[in-house]
Amino acid sequence: MLERYHRELLNFLTRQVSDRDTAADLAQESYLRVLSAQQSGQAVLDMRALLYRTARNLVIDQHRRAELRRHDDLDSLPEDQHPAAPRHLQPEEALASRQIIRAYVATIEALPPRCREAFVLHVLDELHHAKIAEHMGISVSMVEKHIVRGMVACKLCERHLRGERVACRAATGCPK
Repeated sequence: MLERYHRELLNFLTRQVSDRDTAADLAQESYLRVLSAQQSGQAVLDMRALLYRTARNLVIDQHRRAELRRHDDLDSLPEDQHPAAPRHLQPEEALASRQIIRAYVATIEALPPRCREAFVLHVLDELHHAKIAEHMGISVSMVEKHIVRGMVACKLCERHLRGERVACRAATGCPK
């Protein structure tokens, strides 16, 4: 009965681990565990589901073991050769990111209230123009104008943050 799932399971595992030999080993281990469970008297209602769940768990276990080995390899390196934290976790980068976020928030907060509402509904809540128009009780054309105004303000702020000389108006809220 289990043989009929062999090719299907092997293809599934090959996609998971990107190696046909490893996938074959995992498939064999999955079959062994399912057969062992079946022989121990456990009731198996859906053989295919149990086989796939077992295989998926084995893939997860293999991944965890690989991660442990990778960390053990890093621990054996001299202290001065440990890889640096990712750039986005570096203190200077984190501070710069917070400053950029503050500039964008200030820009959005400086928009007129109705414009800000339409822009936030579109960008953050991902609502379509028609839904925003219905929600705000205005035309789709007006929603589009509000969104464009918000995008222009953010684009000006972005250019300012990159150091380009731009005419930042007070209405855009970008830092001077």
